[in-house]
Amino acid sequence: MSVRNQSSEQSAESVHRAGFACFVGRPNAGKSTLTNALVGKKVAITSNRPQTTRHTVRGIVHRPDAQLILVDTPGLHKPRTLLGERLNDVVRATWAEVDVIGFCLPANEKLGPGDRFIAKELAGIKRTPKVAVVTKTDLVDSKTLAEQLIALDQLSKELGFEWAEIVPVSAVGDQQVGLLADLLIPMMPESPPLYPEGDLTDEPEQVMVAELIREAALEGVRDELPHSIAVVVEEMLPREDRPADRPLLDIHANIYIERPSQKGIIIGPKGKRLKDVGIQSRKQIEALLGTPVFLDLHVKVAKDWQRDPKQLRKLGF
Repeated sequence: MSVRNQSSEQSAESVHRAGFACFVGRPNAGKSTLTNALVGKKVAITSNRPQTTRHTVRGIVHRPDAQLILVDTPGLHKPRTLLGERLNDVVRATWAEVDVIGFCLPANEKLGPGDRFIAKELAGIKRTPKVAVVTKTDLVDSKTLAEQLIALDQLSKELGFEWAEIVPVSAVGDQQVGLLADLLIPMMPESPPLYPEGDLTDEPEQVMVAELIREAALEGVRDELPHSIAVVVEEMLPREDRPADRPLLDIHANIYIERPSQKGIIIGPKGKRLKDVGIQSRKQIEALLGTPVFLDLHVKVAKDWQRDPKQLRKLGF
């Protein structure tokens, strides 16, 4: 078993490499937080609620000699709805196309059936190198971490494959994040850069804005509506008749829930929750786009959209 810690040697290659890595793991394993830490900017929404990621977000890490494009997938899980099945299909399609797969397992949770389910799927992918990433190491002591590293090594032996690397990281504590990039880059093919310098993601701005609104909307509704919220940005237009030094971007967005009874939860008493969602997401959107924003939010019901193919298409899944 090769477990890497910070003393790893840098490779002295002068070739340029570029390629795709994707992080997999059950929901809430820290994949989006890790993507954001590697890129150095928020490109994936994070939430302490499982199943937050629904789109394949690409974050781009630029190095003088390399470009590492991170594909963040939804958590693979046993699906209960049509949305769940579609999310799993997205994951498997992504695995087939990347140069390396990073399997994320939180340091503070024992290996469970969900992890085995994913590792078993990974064992069937023969040609792609697989790296085990133990996340959230800031939450445990060294003994617990060592046990997790050994459990991962045994898991791969049981399933008949070998991890290319096993790397403990803390995205929140910024420990070993740079090392993880150092280890992934040599696994990329030789290639010129695939994206322009300075690009951090290829997500359309409208999708990122919708995700920031959804993140804010999920914030206070801990357990009530984890998967029932979808956001569609209907339009983003610069307001006319504004002086050049004082631009304003008008954004009109709809927050969709599945049942009329959920409307009150999102709007809150006297509209307070919806107002908070607007304030919180507007700050994030202005930071992302670098321009003042007027945000107009409406809450609408799309009945049982997670199970309805027509509604799923309309909402972008």
